[in-house]
Amino acid sequence: MGEIGYSNAPSAGDVEKVTEQQIEVVPEKGAIESSRDYAGAAAKTDPIEIKLVRKLDWRIMPTLFFMYFLNYVDRNAIAQARLNDLEEDLNMTGTQFNTTVSILFVGYVLMQIPSNMLITRIRPSIYMSSWMLVWATVSGCTALVKSYGGLVACRFLLGITEGPFYPGATYLLSIFYTRKEVAARIATLYCAQILATGFSGLIAAGIFAGMDNLRGISGWRWLFIVEGSATAVVAFAGMWLLPDTPINTRWLNPEERELAHSRMEKDKVGDLGQVSAMGGLKQACRDPRTWVFCLMQNFHLSACSFNSFFPTVVKTLGFNTTITLVLTCPPFLFAGAAGILFGWSSGRFHERTWHITVGLSVAIIGFCMAAASLMTPVRYIACFIFAIGAYSVNSVIIGWASSTLSQTKEKKAVVLAITNVGGQIGYIYGAYLWPKSDSPRYAIGFGTSAGFALLSLLCAWWMRFLLKRENRRIKASATDERANYYGY
Repeated sequence: MGEIGYSNAPSAGDVEKVTEQQIEVVPEKGAIESSRDYAGAAAKTDPIEIKLVRKLDWRIMPTLFFMYFLNYVDRNAIAQARLNDLEEDLNMTGTQFNTTVSILFVGYVLMQIPSNMLITRIRPSIYMSSWMLVWATVSGCTALVKSYGGLVACRFLLGITEGPFYPGATYLLSIFYTRKEVAARIATLYCAQILATGFSGLIAAGIFAGMDNLRGISGWRWLFIVEGSATAVVAFAGMWLLPDTPINTRWLNPEERELAHSRMEKDKVGDLGQVSAMGGLKQACRDPRTWVFCLMQNFHLSACSFNSFFPTVVKTLGFNTTITLVLTCPPFLFAGAAGILFGWSSGRFHERTWHITVGLSVAIIGFCMAAASLMTPVRYIACFIFAIGAYSVNSVIIGWASSTLSQTKEKKAVVLAITNVGGQIGYIYGAYLWPKSDSPRYAIGFGTSAGFALLSLLCAWWMRFLLKRENRRIKASATDERANYYGY
């Protein structure tokens, strides 16, 4: 894919138009200040801005949601395929299945940082949709593998081709939505992953029941074929539906583009202008807060490593394959609702630390319950509790990183990639925390997940301390009473 250049600068005509629009009655100072919170972020009151955000929501969110839903459906297909004789057909033994889960994330983390350095220079609509088309092809071709080695190769390539999407999607949201808005949108996006994890079981149950051995092809092979084909269709649609940047998105008129651009400029904390892609990498790496967020997300997603083994865990309840796959869905429906609620609440109150503390504390309780009991009702209820707690905070963490380290769009893009890479590394070793030999209790997996959740929680409080200290420094040196501060 060649680079498609474009400029972020408005035309002279646009500048004149903005200048004319800015000649208006300025609200009284007290009215302005009363709408600003402790970090200087203001709620939307302008009907034109509210209408713009509504338009962005209707165009951006459904497209990203379905794209990410299929991203995770394709990735998680292997968890369902395991229940349809995947290991037996490919003569897999020991921890080989764990390796096929882990290897995807090796490819996944290798692509994310260079990809998010590129996305600031290439039209996101074309860039992200093209990668989606490639991963759809790889996912569909998984149906052709004949050996364990072939499956490992396909999973590694799937990780490389899926890697650019999520950090790219969070970057896209972060350049269109303000600090108070972005967490709820990331929560909605992340809900796609949660629902995909739950509905993957239902999709697989239908395919296994209706297509197993159809035309002599195993059900798990049909699973990869059907899901890969659906992904390819959505990829083509994404090229027309996704936006690029606030200043040059095709389906915004000139006034809307200018408003979308200006409101994001006003919302920045510590604006450093524009730098090169490599400059953004250096800015991100030199900021200690990048690495705290990286650790926070690493521990959080390490605690979420159960998702690739969730059907296996539910299988310990003692039901047949079809019922097991159906039972995997309800916990994730509740987890998705909790994720949206936490994301909305975090943005509404511009609060991060306590949301993370509550969510991960609930997850710890669920993990401990699941490890402590093999009774069917207790363990299944625990599945609801740890899924709700663990998945409720992802949007809060990513939204927090996005709004804290947004001094340049290049730095923001790299920070989001680094944070996600840190998290995905947790899935690489997390795959080995659920060995078949630990069945049915899986005490190792549940115990370490509880520990990781606690460490992520502690990182949130560490970040709160750092940002409160930085806010005191900004306040001491600020010359403008309307200075923006960091939210925590």
